[in-house]
Amino acid sequence: MEELLQVANLVANKLSSRFKDDPEKLRMLQGLKVQEEAGELAEAIIGALGLNPNKGNSHTWDHVRAEACDTALTALVLLHMMGGDPEWFLAEHLRGIKAKAEDWEATA
Repeated sequence: MEELLQVANLVANKLSSRFKDDPEKLRMLQGLKVQEEAGELAEAIIGALGLNPNKGNSHTWDHVRAEACDTALTALVLLHMMGGDPEWFLAEHLRGIKAKAEDWEATA
């Protein structure tokens, strides 16, 4: 997890150096990039299931895993671009999700 956050910070810093004059525009673009990556994830899932009649089984589950990683990293890059302490914010947010998940009823 630490390496993931380090890579997200590195990518955020590299991108930020290209958009020094308009950091708000960069955050907007990064938010759109998250959506783009999520679309690629959806395409990979559809391809792995063979649900696109024009393409058949066009992806593997490893493609899906890779797109899930890309989507997660892209979202974490955005979190870093938002400023503050992204590691604290992520940890705090995950604590809330964990607490909710622990209360979920098991279903089978």
